[in-house]
Amino acid sequence: MPMTMSKIDGCDVIDCAYNMDRQCHTPAITVGDGKCAMCDTYTKADRKGGASDVIGGVGACRESDCIHNLALECNAGNIHVGFHQNHADCETYTRR
Repeated sequence: MPMTMSKIDGCDVIDCAYNMDRQCHTPAITVGDGKCAMCDTYTKADRKGGASDVIGGVGACRESDCIHNLALECNAGNIHVGFHQNHADCETYTRR
């Protein structure tokens, strides 16, 4: 069965260049840096990027201790991104 990309059902990080109306509009984000489930794609910029007709998904997840991580891919149905200590984090992250 083909793997489907987990979608981002909402993003509260409104200063991210890819955030339009609390939705992520980049094709895919990368989650995880080993310290927390950080959205590595978070980009603070004055100008908005991404495509308005795209709803973002999780392209890769480096949080190997998350219950949703299978072979470095997110298998959660959807995720939510929120603001945590001056960066964006996957709020769906759940430690095994």
